[in-house]
Amino acid sequence: MPFYVRSQSVVSRVIAGETLIIPVRKGVGDLASIYSLNPVASLIWQAIQQPREKEEIVSVIEQEFAGERAQIEHDIDEFLHEMRAAGLVEPLAKCVIGVPA
Repeated sequence: MPFYVRSQSVVSRVIAGETLIIPVRKGVGDLASIYSLNPVASLIWQAIQQPREKEEIVSVIEQEFAGERAQIEHDIDEFLHEMRAAGLVEPLAKCVIGVPA
């Protein structure tokens, strides 16, 4: 199972309780592509600050938000897919003690 981690080509900040993500292209923030995350997505984003397997991410969300496990897994899959497509999240084949391999 792959691990997921934030791309190193983005910056993110929490401003007034809202998580904002800005892709960095050629050393400059792409202000035309700012992403604003809802509370669930913000928690996922926080969780993947370090490499995490999907199962770990699901557990983090289950601890904070009520919902059916199948729906949580589906929502996480969608989020990770969208973030990967935008280049904001990177999958890792494996990880050794929290360090990408």
